[in-house]
Amino acid sequence: VQLQASGGGLVQAGDSLRLSCAASGQAFGAYAVGWFRQESGKEREFVATISWSGQTILYADSVKGRFTISRDGFKKMAYLEMTNLKPEDTGVYYCAASRILLGTRASDEYEYWGQGTQVTVSS
Repeated sequence: VQLQASGGGLVQAGDSLRLSCAASGQAFGAYAVGWFRQESGKEREFVATISWSGQTILYADSVKGRFTISRDGFKKMAYLEMTNLKPEDTGVYYCAASRILLGTRASDEYEYWGQGTQVTVSS
């Protein structure tokens, strides 16, 4: 599976952004999709994951109620809708695919990664 994340940008606190993750290659529907973020000098952080079916979703506590993960199997796309953005949401956002069908918070359980898209939230 090849993944490409897009949709990042520079926004102000309180604004919204929608990140997209385009997949190609092997059956996208056979993978759970996760979003992670990494701020410069810090470890990669789990944000959200959605199962292969879309039925099971997990969020990091820091984004719960503000971010929404979704996927469209026909289009081979996954999305991360981010609202009420805060400066601490700043970072490079990566989408990833895992064979753990229900999804997982652990980054080392994702086999495929996109190149990342930068999100910067100014105060």
